[in-house]
Amino acid sequence: MVTARVLGLDVGTTAVKAIALDEAGRAVATASVAHDGSTPRPGWAEGDPERWWANAVEAVRRLGAETALDGVGMVGVSGMVPALICLDDAGRVLRPSIQQNDARTAAEIVALRASLPAEDFLAATGQPISQQLVLPRLLWLRRHEPDVYRRIRRILGSYDLVTHRLTGEWSLERNWALESGFWDARRHDWYPPAFAAVATPETWLPPVRAAHDVVGVVTPTAAAATGLRAGTPVIAGSADHVAAALAAGSGPGELVLKIGGGGDVLYGVDRFAPDPRLFIDYHDLPDRFLLNGCMVASGLLVQWFADVFGRDLGPGEDRYARLDAEAAPTPPGADGLVVLPYFLGEKTPIFDAEARGMISGLTLGHGRGHLFRAMLEAVAYGFRHHVDVLLEGGHPIRSIRIMDRGARSPLWRQIVADVLGRSIEYAPGADLGSAFGVAWVAGVAQGAWGWTRPPEPADAGAVHHPVPERTARYDALYRRYLELGGVRPGGLR
Repeated sequence: MVTARVLGLDVGTTAVKAIALDEAGRAVATASVAHDGSTPRPGWAEGDPERWWANAVEAVRRLGAETALDGVGMVGVSGMVPALICLDDAGRVLRPSIQQNDARTAAEIVALRASLPAEDFLAATGQPISQQLVLPRLLWLRRHEPDVYRRIRRILGSYDLVTHRLTGEWSLERNWALESGFWDARRHDWYPPAFAAVATPETWLPPVRAAHDVVGVVTPTAAAATGLRAGTPVIAGSADHVAAALAAGSGPGELVLKIGGGGDVLYGVDRFAPDPRLFIDYHDLPDRFLLNGCMVASGLLVQWFADVFGRDLGPGEDRYARLDAEAAPTPPGADGLVVLPYFLGEKTPIFDAEARGMISGLTLGHGRGHLFRAMLEAVAYGFRHHVDVLLEGGHPIRSIRIMDRGARSPLWRQIVADVLGRSIEYAPGADLGSAFGVAWVAGVAQGAWGWTRPPEPADAGAVHHPVPERTARYDALYRRYLELGGVRPGGLR
């Protein structure tokens, strides 16, 4: 049995994924343990942090069944960001996590935009005031769940909780801090006006650490639960999309598209230069940043469609292949259908928590295949909108790579290429990119290797080139997509 050198975990929207790498950075074992989110009310998105921890334990144990873990020298955890987990003074979870794609905070966003200086807030935090931030969710809790709010003594993100359960140490990886709205990237410290706006004490927030910083070691209790060796160092970890960008490669001019539950558009830059239409993150690479476009519903949109309209196809991943097969014969543009993918509101570039989905052009002549294709095309139009924003911002695009679970679909990849009018490459490890990326960071922290781009797993190499006739058709439909969304020149509404 090959001994693993480093281990990466990713707390995702639909599963905890795990990967073990050997001394050469090759994957020697992988595991995935599924979980569900919840939508207790329309527009809400919540998760169960205790289930995430249980699934993380199970994922590591499954790795241990495939490869020896006694030689693991470093562990890293990535996760969706910025999920909001509220803990009491004993470290107990007070309520389900309020997720980053939750859309309940429209009134709180209006209040924060009125109380915080918009230009200084953007310059300090790099973020527009939107549903992505932790700030409006805390304000919502203070207004609507005051008993919970009074009991809060600590707030964490998804991967920060798992890191704490492994080590017993409190920490926040710096991208959770940056995307929370509490962090001043200019001063590398907290931003006091944000705390005042939501009446949150700074003591609720642990120390902020860089991704590759070691924050503690695996405790005897966590070792007994997982099978890891007690005393194994654990790094602060990484935001999932940032780790995925590292795994896919994000050098100068390289764009990474990530189709997970949401959709991410990731572009590496060498300085902190916020754009009001986008988010900005710290790259895992030292002294670099990521411009980050984030669409609330991409894979979630397809999952919803399959759950509602594909019940006869049965459960499991095969139903998506069957839906692809129904959509593939449908011509580009789905015979006149255009979908707005704002089913949970939208983040970048329109920042409208109250935006809603739309199906335009529907007739009795359309079937399930047309509708499914239109859903795939809607996400591709969203990607094109972000590409336009990047180009307008003076960011040239030399190459495009696409990854994550949605990118498993050859049909979807080709649709994206045709809508963008650009060639795209299928990035490796499509459903384990974040776990792979944070495992690579763990290896850097251990001294096993440097920041050089990770090696390509065996499934790399598929390149999709646009077909000019399809791109011409999509050009017209994309303009209609923008008109339906009320988008003005420059990407804003």
